[in-house]
Amino acid sequence: MFTLRELPYSKDSMGDFLSPTAFDYHHGKHHQGYVNNLNNLIKDSEFKDSCLFTILTKSSGGVFNNAAQIYNHDFYWDCLSPKATQMSDELKHALTADYGSLEAFKEAFIKSATTLFGSGWNWAVYNPANHKIEIVQTSNAHTPVTEHKVPLLVVDVWEHAYYIDHKNARPVYLEKFYEHINWAFVSECLEWAKKEGLGSVDYYINQIVHKKA
Repeated sequence: MFTLRELPYSKDSMGDFLSPTAFDYHHGKHHQGYVNNLNNLIKDSEFKDSCLFTILTKSSGGVFNNAAQIYNHDFYWDCLSPKATQMSDELKHALTADYGSLEAFKEAFIKSATTLFGSGWNWAVYNPANHKIEIVQTSNAHTPVTEHKVPLLVVDVWEHAYYIDHKNARPVYLEKFYEHINWAFVSECLEWAKKEGLGSVDYYINQIVHKKA
């Protein structure tokens, strides 16, 4: 039985980026809905006793969609911070090496998120195959984990992520998102990814977010 994770900050901490009302809908209704759906779908299935990482990497159809949306949202909340945070030197060097500058990475990330058609997610991932940080788009519930890439940063570009506070102005939402990135968390994810590869995703899910008693 899975439960909705608690937010790592208060709902009134994000200023004009995300309002308490937006959190009530996005976290309290949409995210909660995926948790409820997954619990109903797996209760009489082969996944009834499985951890979320196992379900995420071995299921399909509706079970996968809801498990992936739980993970995607879990990760998104951790990518946000009410206050400015600093990225590690390791992350700075990696982004500069792969994109030329931090500003160039920002431009590429926001352009990718802006141009993603329809509903989905925009990610920065660590690719263990080439040791590069890549920017990837995924549609609907899809996640780079199924392609053996390790998420470092994600922004939700489903309309429900920004419509309450920013209407249809996705670019405005994305600029404000970038001001609220938890670079300390992203830096930690890169450190984990380099050491453990996809195992760091398993660790994040099952030991940090959905740790079982």
